Amino acid sequence: MNTIRNLLLTAEKKALETGKEASAIKLLMQHATSKEGHELVANLDDSLSHEQAQLFQENVKKYLVDNTPIQHLMGYETFFGYAFKVNETVLIPRFETEELVEKVLALYDAHFEGKEVDVVDVGTGCGAIGITLALEESAMNVTVTDISESALAVAKENAKKLKADVQFLQSDMLAQLVDEWKKFDILVSNPPYIPTTEEVDALVYDNEPHLALFGGEDGLYFYRKILQDAHLILKKPSIIAFEHAYHHREGMAKLIAEFFPTSAFETIKDMQGKDRITIMINK
Repeated sequence: MNTIRNLLLTAEKKALETGKEASAIKLLMQHATSKEGHELVANLDDSLSHEQAQLFQENVKKYLVDNTPIQHLMGYETFFGYAFKVNETVLIPRFETEELVEKVLALYDAHFEGKEVDVVDVGTGCGAIGITLALEESAMNVTVTDISESALAVAKENAKKLKADVQFLQSDMLAQLVDEWKKFDILVSNPPYIPTTEEVDALVYDNEPHLALFGGEDGLYFYRKILQDAHLILKKPSIIAFEHAYHHREGMAKLIAEFFPTSAFETIKDMQGKDRITIMINK
């Protein structure tokens, strides 16, 4: 019988047998039934329609056998409470990046509260960082950039759907911003930071754009590109906020010492206790 309970139990067992997440199966069931998690729990003995059961079972197969991310199957990922469209042309936003957004909002309150500021999100992907900042703080005039035309198309869809007032610019890191003499109070970026020699989980490697994953031999290539030109697009005072790999603390410190030797900075641990965010105050 195609009840929520029976289909969940069968699929979750297969997930555990194949080393996949049982929690992902619940999300696929929510997607198939258009129910929230608490609604599933309250209605475990409800029967699914033929169409719902078919969609669920097809997506379970794609996840377990074809190694397709559930975010691609559902078509979105939730970030900061907002549903962002994702596909194979953009990186799926991670939970850790929500902490970067929270930190930037706190920095705005500490340094600019009540004032309009110009903010740029460099390498925006699906737009999660820049669009969220624009939605959460109306005093932020946000520009998002990406080298990928396909990624910007997804970001534009997300901004339209979420009714976010955001400017878009196709640019290789800061190149186009420098050419147009744009100046910003806050620069935020979560650029590609996986070293090209590092092994990556197959689910990520096979499904997410390598352009958004790999950051050169040391994983710091794009931070170097941003920092070497950042002085050309920043006002004074200004703030730079980066997300980076947990083992890049020393590398980030060296880059800041090279390009912004007089600026104060700190590296902040994420909720897992890993060095994840570096903030620089440029006075």
